[in-house]
Amino acid sequence: MAEKNEIASRIMVALDYPDAAAAETLVASLQGIPCYMKVGMQLFYAAGPRFVTGLKERGYRVFLDVKMHDIPNTVKGGSESVARLGVDMFNVHAAGGRAMMEAALEGVDKAVSGGVGMRPLVIAVTQLTSTSQAMLNEEIGIAGSVEDAVLRYARLAQTAGLDGVVVSALEVPALRRELGDSFVTVTPGIRPAGADIGDQSRVLTPAEALRMGSSYIVIGRPITAAGDPRAALESIIESIQ
Repeated sequence: MAEKNEIASRIMVALDYPDAAAAETLVASLQGIPCYMKVGMQLFYAAGPRFVTGLKERGYRVFLDVKMHDIPNTVKGGSESVARLGVDMFNVHAAGGRAMMEAALEGVDKAVSGGVGMRPLVIAVTQLTSTSQAMLNEEIGIAGSVEDAVLRYARLAQTAGLDGVVVSALEVPALRRELGDSFVTVTPGIRPAGADIGDQSRVLTPAEALRMGSSYIVIGRPITAAGDPRAALESIIESIQ
């Protein structure tokens, strides 16, 4: 059981739902499994902070995936507000630059010094897992490979003092070599063997991602769209074992 719980604690279930009612059904079905809950923009904008605090009250760890990207002062304020919700982790875009990422940490420190309690991990988005090589070069206008861009942003995030990054599991080995084992890596684009890859361009199975050094893996539709979400998550845990 201990091994199963340790594996479960490294799985983030993406609550990609349009409203709280739909998400609550999924959350209730997974009660007792010590996974992370990832609340993204769609659900957070629809259900608001109360949904997040409700998850915390039920004992879940929460990754608030709102990808802040704005001028430093605005991100500082947003980070302070998010930290006051008691989330365990949230993210900003590394593309916002070092000053913006440092401002995010200042906002967290202000919340913690004000008595919020636990300090959340702050991580940076490098390149979205939907970013292909052609998109990076031709549309975004960044030269070089996707891995080069990811590593550049990851180095910047570490220099700014952040705790880790969101990356494809494919980039984790190179990142570990350069930035060490303590830097947190959250990897979306995870699909169990045989699952539809959807709109993701760079994907791996859960077991592959963890073997490559991912700290946490994000899994959405293979669990949330399953006929029996609890059975789907338990099957994934068993496949990793």
